[in-house]
Amino acid sequence: MPARSVGTGTVSFGLVSIPVRLYSTSETSGGVRFNMLDPSDNTRVKQQLVNPRTGVVVERKETIKGYEFGKGQYVTFSDEEIKELQEKASPAIEITEFVPLAEVEPIYFEKSYYLGPEKGGERAYRLLSEAMRKTGRSALAKHAARGKQYLVMLRPFASGLLMQQLKYEDELKSFDEVPLGEETELKPGELELAVQLIEQIAADEFKPDQYTDEVRRRLWDAIQSKIDGRELADDETEAPQAQIIDLMEALKASLSSNGEAEATATDSKPPKKAAAQRKATKKKRVRRAASSPAKRAVAG
Repeated sequence: MPARSVGTGTVSFGLVSIPVRLYSTSETSGGVRFNMLDPSDNTRVKQQLVNPRTGVVVERKETIKGYEFGKGQYVTFSDEEIKELQEKASPAIEITEFVPLAEVEPIYFEKSYYLGPEKGGERAYRLLSEAMRKTGRSALAKHAARGKQYLVMLRPFASGLLMQQLKYEDELKSFDEVPLGEETELKPGELELAVQLIEQIAADEFKPDQYTDEVRRRLWDAIQSKIDGRELADDETEAPQAQIIDLMEALKASLSSNGEAEATATDSKPPKKAAAQRKATKKKRVRRAASSPAKRAVAG
């Protein structure tokens, strides 16, 4: 089923104009939403706006907007005044410059849209996509919508284009505000072991289908269990092992747990006894999982 567009626009660079359609990149129905209920009869409750000084309920349509410039002091604006200050919506997506793809840090990314060509704009759309792909550059552009002016980045994606809404510089905190503690020197061999660990579990490409939202899955399972009238199963996940505090020992243990302990500080292999213990523990977990009440219920 073809995607449904959420808007239209016109990408322009130089004297070239490309009519496009915007498509959402995410599924909005995937999240779990809960409503607030009265526990006495499970009736959905409503929110009200209340004046805390008088206790009087204020209808939303009767409210005005105010900016607090001091404790309890506000300057107020009517809807008409705010509307006058907002940016007029425009279909134009005006490219201002092309920059290397790697120059825009992901911290600036806020929201993404797929771009597809409108009828008649296919050739120019493909031209822009292929030209940016060949030069390794992305396009920075301005776009006005919903009363705001957005900074966006257009980049080649799959066989077409992706538009990413960016944050402005003044919307980000400086990393200089992050306390890093005193600068410490790394011990000999630590960097080598860390690099070895990275290489051991490295991949040449990102495969997003390998990752799932386990919390959302558990929520949906719990919801379905309650719908079916079943009690929730207890979580039989074993408690995590105590953490290793020493950095060098943590690196060695990480390398060993991944199955290869080559080029450690002592160039030694894991003791056979430890390997046998891990194998016995794994078999015990399998037997316990197979005999658990939850597994028997599913089998029955």
